[in-house]
Amino acid sequence: MSKRNSQAAKTAARERLRAEREREAKRAKTRRQIVVAASVVGVLAAAGGIGYAVVQASKPSQWEAVKDDKVVAPANTTGTNGTTVVIGKDSAKKTLKVYEDPRCPVCASFEQAAGSVVDKDVEAGKYKIQFIGGTFLDGDQLKDGKIGANAEGSKNAMSAMGAALNVSPEAFMEYKTALYSAKFHPEESDDKFKDDDYLIEIGDSVPALKDNAKFQNAVKKGTYDAWALAMSKSFDTNKDGVTGTPSFVMDGNLLKTSNPNQPWTAAEFTKAVDAALKG
Repeated sequence: MSKRNSQAAKTAARERLRAEREREAKRAKTRRQIVVAASVVGVLAAAGGIGYAVVQASKPSQWEAVKDDKVVAPANTTGTNGTTVVIGKDSAKKTLKVYEDPRCPVCASFEQAAGSVVDKDVEAGKYKIQFIGGTFLDGDQLKDGKIGANAEGSKNAMSAMGAALNVSPEAFMEYKTALYSAKFHPEESDDKFKDDDYLIEIGDSVPALKDNAKFQNAVKKGTYDAWALAMSKSFDTNKDGVTGTPSFVMDGNLLKTSNPNQPWTAAEFTKAVDAALKG
């Protein structure tokens, strides 16, 4: 090979090497740009996720948001925010206050054992009943103006009871009986009453509420949610000294069983009520 050809070959080789290095440098730069871009996207996505989580966490719960809503009181109520619910004949001289929580298992036990006695007594004009509903089993007593979020079933069922009351006092009483029945009442640990569809299913067992669009829409829309909270507040601030359910008060006196450690029976309830009526 001539010297000239040899020099040309070396030059060509150096040119190919330079071109290859430039291509490799471009590929490396592109890889770095891709990595940086992916990192930025990842950071933005993470930041967006964190931001979304923060926004979601800071949003008030459905019941927290409702507490400042204007109360829509059901028909057949009186008093502040419609929280006075009295059912019975005007001729009945005395009123029995009934304190209950929809999710309360002892209330369900009472209703199953003696609910029919109450219905017969009210129908006979023996006394009227004033219903005061609590929702403390949800863990929702007002604390620092905030509502707890442990459960929702008591509040939701109370709202549905308002929807039933709006139909008629009779529908309210029958719906209350159905809520506490062995067929429909859940275990205390089961927050089943938070499900609107389940509350509507229970309503279908009551003739006046079965396929009743007015009742069903009120349950689904939460028409009486604010009323449920107002009713709960009236329970929490009651002047009868009641802190548990079920509790019964007549003429300012708390009715008691002969054995406080045993649940109410129909016989014990009738005995206590008859004594109170004579007092």
